[in-house]
Amino acid sequence: MRVSDWVFLLLVVSFLTIVSNVIGYDVSMVESIPGALILSGVAFLGFVLGKIIPLKLPMILYVSLIGLIIASPISPISDFVIEQAGKINFMAPVTAVGAFAGIAMGKDLKTFKEQSWKMVIVGLVVFTGTFVGSAAIAHIVLNLTGVI
Repeated sequence: MRVSDWVFLLLVVSFLTIVSNVIGYDVSMVESIPGALILSGVAFLGFVLGKIIPLKLPMILYVSLIGLIIASPISPISDFVIEQAGKINFMAPVTAVGAFAGIAMGKDLKTFKEQSWKMVIVGLVVFTGTFVGSAAIAHIVLNLTGVI
């Protein structure tokens, strides 16, 4: 994917995130813009690092590291980043990303059909296992910390 494609995609996702944040969570557009731009900037920097650094590491690693660094106490901009990104409700970008995932899935529906019904069972088992595993870990941690 080219840099211009990434910039366009991140601008579209930022716009949809801002609109979702305004409509669904009553945060003004002016308040939403800095947080959306910070999140998109972190994603873009992760993409650039993934292309520049010759290691074959997933881009999410770079995005996570950049996010951790700029939001950590050692960063001079951490207070601003945390405050602005905190104004973006988590479900606002999920709405936009979910829409893109649906479009992408629709594009590959023929390939998905060719995988047979067994892929649906595998998917359900994976989703169920992930949910049950996460719930078990959460329950253990909450018990150990005395919350429940």
